[in-house]
Amino acid sequence: MQTFPTAKIRNVALVGHQGAGKTTLAEALLFAAGATSRMGRVEDGTTVADFDPEEHRRGLSVGLSVVPVESDGHKINLLDSPGYADFVADVDAALSVADLALFVVSAVEGVEVQTEVAWKLAEARGIPRAFFVNKLDRERASFARTLDDLKSKFGAGVAPLQLPIGEEAALRGVVELLDDHAITYEAGAVRGTDGPIPTDMEAEEHAVHDALVEGIVVADDALMERYLMEEPLDLSELEKTLAKGVDEGSVFPVLCGSATKLIGIDRLAHFLVEEAPAPHIGAGPTAVRVFKTIVDQYVGHVNLFRVVQGDVNADDHLVNARNQKDERLHQIFVMRGKEQDAVKSLAAGDIGGVAKLADVRTGDVLASAGAAVEVDALVPPMPLLATAIRAKNKNDEDKLANALHRLEDEDPVIRIERNPETHQTLLWGTGETHLAIALSKLATKFGVEVDTDEPKVAYRETITGTAEAEGKVKKQSGGHGQFAVAWLRVEPRDRGAGVEFAEQIVGGVIPRNFIPAVEKGVMDAVAHGGAHGFPVVDVKVTVFDGKHHSVDSSEMAFKTAASIGLREALGKAGAIVLEPISELVITVPEASQGDVMGDLNAKRGRVQGSASVGGGEVEITATVPTSEAMRYSIDLRSMTGGRGRYTARASHYDPLPAHLVDKVSAPSKEH
Repeated sequence: MQTFPTAKIRNVALVGHQGAGKTTLAEALLFAAGATSRMGRVEDGTTVADFDPEEHRRGLSVGLSVVPVESDGHKINLLDSPGYADFVADVDAALSVADLALFVVSAVEGVEVQTEVAWKLAEARGIPRAFFVNKLDRERASFARTLDDLKSKFGAGVAPLQLPIGEEAALRGVVELLDDHAITYEAGAVRGTDGPIPTDMEAEEHAVHDALVEGIVVADDALMERYLMEEPLDLSELEKTLAKGVDEGSVFPVLCGSATKLIGIDRLAHFLVEEAPAPHIGAGPTAVRVFKTIVDQYVGHVNLFRVVQGDVNADDHLVNARNQKDERLHQIFVMRGKEQDAVKSLAAGDIGGVAKLADVRTGDVLASAGAAVEVDALVPPMPLLATAIRAKNKNDEDKLANALHRLEDEDPVIRIERNPETHQTLLWGTGETHLAIALSKLATKFGVEVDTDEPKVAYRETITGTAEAEGKVKKQSGGHGQFAVAWLRVEPRDRGAGVEFAEQIVGGVIPRNFIPAVEKGVMDAVAHGGAHGFPVVDVKVTVFDGKHHSVDSSEMAFKTAASIGLREALGKAGAIVLEPISELVITVPEASQGDVMGDLNAKRGRVQGSASVGGGEVEITATVPTSEAMRYSIDLRSMTGGRGRYTARASHYDPLPAHLVDKVSAPSKEH
């Protein structure tokens, strides 16, 4: 593939709800440009963009892919992003390197939740936005209804550039509003035929045309004056002013058609070339930013990057800003789905890939030595749903750690945690589908089979009173026996103060050299659990008396005596179970506030406060028992139709209500 100059590059993120037709639209643009000999189908796994085996199995996009299309001397880098809620991190990754977000919206379903989620992400990044209303050939499709929905959700800047000719099975073309002409399509044709506007559409077209032109010229005083004077306006002037409005984020054009029937696809390509912004680039030495990592079992790590500034060439040496390590880009290439097309260089603003770098992660910036480059951070969402995993067999135990590391490399949202209190390895993700795909990849991509369990809650226990008890070991079996007596006192400490060991031995009743053994016995006992089987916290343990034998006493005897004495003392001191409490910060639509707060109360939560955060949303802060919040991501998605989001952090421990103690401690004791 040739090298394209910055002015001829268009980076376009395809975003929207699952099933709106983003991948099919990318396929249609490829086919219309002559880059493929036939249209691939999502249903049978033959599309260029969906190349992961998981995508073939599930019939949906689960990762971001890059599909470059050449059209009219320009290179359009299509960034096909997933539309399922669990994979929103790849949507944000696409937006982080795009210069236009093209929202693909189904004319049947209208604006759906992930379209709204992607809009917020694009708005936060200040990215120009446009719409393609797809599936106008389907039963129950309506352009007018969908356009009203877009205007209602996204404001007055939504401006149709086209109207469909016919709908549902009768869809046969589009009317171009800027220059007042119709384009109709023969079945299977990738190019439309120009013609007059259908008579029955003339009145509607003229009204929408005038509203569109007024919306465009208002951004240019000179053009506005000529329009008011009823002077003729040249199409190129209108297109140039429209492009300025798109780039500034004040106009959100709406195009329409059908990706499967190839209606309007050539006009969409024309819009992307003429009206979509070219990359905004910084000046200075070469710098690239990695926005996606693919772990290939044959090639190894493939890093996808955007050239932030300067040109990048094969064999360039760049320094990783994170670790200051030199990386040599032996070969750079352009990705088209899973295919790699080697190139000698890429201009600023272009998107490419590189393999086999030493230590490069998603989000890293590589730049010429000494260059200082600032880019927007690529922060993955917090993973909020976990499953406990363990290797199925001994052979897989050795491979599991490496496989998990590679999984994290490919998907920065994935988090692996070893919980020292529950002794479980936890795999964290954004939702059930995300975790299911991660587990499947472990098996099929990295060759490791695992079993899964429900995550355990890290309960603890402490005491409410003071007690004393004797720990005694006396065993005689000919020769040396075992003898030790240790008297221990336990008393509560402040929450979070930890375990303290003290000694008040006088008169040598326990020799000094055995005191460390007593302490070891105490610490082992609190770690292995008290009366309810959970680790003991926030107690002071004092050894204040004891006995020894000059021959039969030993470190082991005193360690065992201390453990016995501690367990007995704890049993007398009013043991209680402590449960971990999480702090949740939840953002939901105002309409869902009542349901969410009622659910928090049902989960034994305590609402700390709520406040409006604009955009029709409210932020709720609450503390909730961790056991009740383990699957909160699923509950919140259900309550808010996918529009709610939250963060969670460990907060503190509180006493578990007495009526729940038996329920949680019995399994622990069995374990």
